[in-house]
Amino acid sequence: MRHAFRLTLATAGLAAAVTSAPLQANEPIEVVASFSVLADMVERVGGEHVTVTSLVGPDSDPHMFSPSPTEARAVSRADLVVFNGLNYEGWMERLIEASDYDGARIVASEGIAALGHEPHQGHAGHDGHDDHEGHDHGPQDPHAWQDLTNAATYVANIRDGLIAADPAHEEAYRTNARAYGEAITALDEEIHALLAEVPADSSVITGHVAFEYFANAYGIRFLAPTGLSTEAEPSAADMARLIDVIREQGVSALFHESMTSTATLEQLAEETGLPIAGTLYSGSLAAEGEASSYLGMMRHNARVLHEALAQPGHHEAHDHGHEHDHHDH
Repeated sequence: MRHAFRLTLATAGLAAAVTSAPLQANEPIEVVASFSVLADMVERVGGEHVTVTSLVGPDSDPHMFSPSPTEARAVSRADLVVFNGLNYEGWMERLIEASDYDGARIVASEGIAALGHEPHQGHAGHDGHDDHEGHDHGPQDPHAWQDLTNAATYVANIRDGLIAADPAHEEAYRTNARAYGEAITALDEEIHALLAEVPADSSVITGHVAFEYFANAYGIRFLAPTGLSTEAEPSAADMARLIDVIREQGVSALFHESMTSTATLEQLAEETGLPIAGTLYSGSLAAEGEASSYLGMMRHNARVLHEALAQPGHHEAHDHGHEHDHHDH
């Protein structure tokens, strides 16, 4: 169910009355990030020189987010606002306008090669609720952080935005971004090595279409009962078609998503006899544990998929132009 945008003109005016204090050289700058994955990236690059507020926190769904006056005040006080772009946060432009924020903005995905999205791509249902009023992701898939090679672009955009907002700490931002980029590259290689043991024709089911970038990078096919947004519930006809797909195409396992309903997957498991092999994280970090950071989330997803799908000794190349050398970390 789509929530209404709760800000009113009155509350927006109140938020606009909040003004930013002049930035002091030794004070951390105030950064607002749209959701937890970006907040973690900003914290890694900004270090001690930033204070980060995530509008959508861990274990919460950005698709279902409805900004309140509290978030408007946070944006109005920010020195920098970071969001994904690609229409992922359909509420962001309205929130910025309502808060009267006129400072710098970073579109973290700017410069990546976005994947196109056709209706029903990776979506086994067909009842016309791929996108929804007020939350249309448009013709591009916004979940680009699910490919670690794209994360390097995210980090570079965040680094440059922080330097522009706080040039006094340019060297620290560059050093942190360089170290974070090295960790991202190492994990990308680690995941390629791990998932080389998964047969290249493996298919799995998740809650919604959020893993096309992961599939493109690491060679596992993802199907889902709903489209790019978590707001829709699959119809009975969608479920029947998905069950047919599972049986015809030899789908290997089902996976819960941390921010989607478990009922649909449990119904599919009951109807098909396939196991629910674990929980994957797509657009929200966990509040605690392995998936509570961006790199931890990516490692967790790869490990859970490997545990469910790997065939020991299998090393078929996934033909994605990547080397599969293993690196210990």
